[in-house]
Amino acid sequence: MANREMRRLQAKEEERAKKRRQEKSRTPKKERVGFRQYLREVRQELKKVAWPSREELTTYTIVVFATTTVLTLVVFAMDWVFKNGLIRILETAT
Repeated sequence: MANREMRRLQAKEEERAKKRRQEKSRTPKKERVGFRQYLREVRQELKKVAWPSREELTTYTIVVFATTTVLTLVVFAMDWVFKNGLIRILETAT
């Protein structure tokens, strides 16, 4: 019984694989694009982008620098506290 079921499952899997191969062969292959055409398309897409104004860009830059500074200080403080705590624990243990 088990052998018969295995054969059926294997036949179904082969049939599915055959269908997948046929579907792949039906899809048209993408044509290669020249470098100039690529640059032209990139330029067209960049024209569609909603670029931030100078004021927004300045605001975003300040926010990024402030956030980076605060997180750096937090990590530095945690590192300093853990280091000194570990040194005190090791000194008292010896």
